[in-house]
Amino acid sequence: MSTPRKNKTLATWLALLGGTMGLHRFYLRGLGDWIGWLFPLASGLGWWGVERVLALGQDDKLSWWLIPFLGMSLAAACLSAIVYGLSDRARWNAKYAPDQGPDGTAGATSWLTIGAVVLSLLVGATAFMGSLSFSIQSYVKYQIEEARRISQ
Repeated sequence: MSTPRKNKTLATWLALLGGTMGLHRFYLRGLGDWIGWLFPLASGLGWWGVERVLALGQDDKLSWWLIPFLGMSLAAACLSAIVYGLSDRARWNAKYAPDQGPDGTAGATSWLTIGAVVLSLLVGATAFMGSLSFSIQSYVKYQIEEARRISQ
């Protein structure tokens, strides 16, 4: 039984567009990949945090812990897209298209691949910095409120 070929450009775009749902992991490794199932779990927790902020406001302390899961899931998916897009053709083909040999087309890099890598860098950095700044801002605000409460 031969392993089906996996296209590097498709895997890169799946990581960028559906990475928070683990689509890139399921495409490359199948539905049995337990790490792939962590992506939708983390994304769901993050979206729950966003819903809590919308319903309860920014003073909800649980949302401070939940929202970064969404940002980290998105950043991890974008990092995966960057790694996939910049991987060497021979290594890609050896792992995901062994029947093609080192010069096969499945591991080829095209302008579509480079476009996905550039977008992944932009989106991933924005998501990472946004979730990090939200967490730090919420923590500092909480510390200031606690200091005011103690001083009174």
